[in-house]
Amino acid sequence: MRAIVCRELSGPSSLQLEELAEACPGPGQLHIRVRACGVNFADSLITRGQYQKQPALPFSPGFEISGEVLELGTGVKGFARGDRVLAMLPCGGYAEQAIADVQRCLRIPAEMSWQHAAAFPVVFGTSHIALWHRARLRAGETLVVHGSSGGVGLTAVAIGKQLGATVIATASSPAKLEVARAHGADHLIDSSRDDVRERIKELTAGRGADVVYDPVGGDLFTASLRSIAFEGRILIIGFAAGGVPQIPANHLLVKNVDVIGVNWPAYVDLNPAVMTESFQTLIRWYLDGAIKPHVSATYPLEQACEALEQVVSRKSTGKVVITMD
Repeated sequence: MRAIVCRELSGPSSLQLEELAEACPGPGQLHIRVRACGVNFADSLITRGQYQKQPALPFSPGFEISGEVLELGTGVKGFARGDRVLAMLPCGGYAEQAIADVQRCLRIPAEMSWQHAAAFPVVFGTSHIALWHRARLRAGETLVVHGSSGGVGLTAVAIGKQLGATVIATASSPAKLEVARAHGADHLIDSSRDDVRERIKELTAGRGADVVYDPVGGDLFTASLRSIAFEGRILIIGFAAGGVPQIPANHLLVKNVDVIGVNWPAYVDLNPAVMTESFQTLIRWYLDGAIKPHVSATYPLEQACEALEQVVSRKSTGKVVITMD
């Protein structure tokens, strides 16, 4: 089988397409023919040795796949050969075949395309658990979504609206903001030109935001902290801007602010019941037509480096997907 392989931790440019032997599923695992793989910013971090759980070299990047079950490991129940599934992997998705632990797999409906299924787990899973479970977002509250046209940002806009919030979207260009508007954002802030703090204050009549969803960090986190409402919640999703915020604790004290970390993959091992309930809700919303992945570009496996560059350079909107057909 063909796979994109990382043999040194020097970044995406070191990735190479190689021919590898097929693997066999162990106990409690599925052997999957990969049809599509979602591309994420974290794929670049893992190729630099900067991800929180770093696999041993060599490895293939790729955290989320869709495909068909080829073979069952011993002890697997609830799945059969030929089942259409999505799977969340610690790595290994940039390949024509993959091995996945059964608890990381979910059968997908016939109405869901391979591309949508591969674009679904990380971004929708992260945003739903962040907003529903961690921030306890309630109908009628105001939600600010930074990086609103990106992979997780766009899903946060859609899920925020589904949960009944008023959504303020920030992005770095008018074109990206229009994508957020098309997915339900009520108000738009151009972070490359506007004073984000002041605009949030204006749009909330001086009260500030109830919840801030922040996959960017840097200056936007500072603006969020200075424009959060009393008992507001700031969700730390990631640091796409590169700067990790240092939080002055006195700011949290004055307004009774919660700053909440969101490590979505941890739920697979540490609280799988929350992830299961989240996916059941998300699949129901998908079948009802309430949410839909925004796939802005697809690439064949041999162009995986170009696909990852689109995400890292923040040129894409929504999701970029690698396809194997």
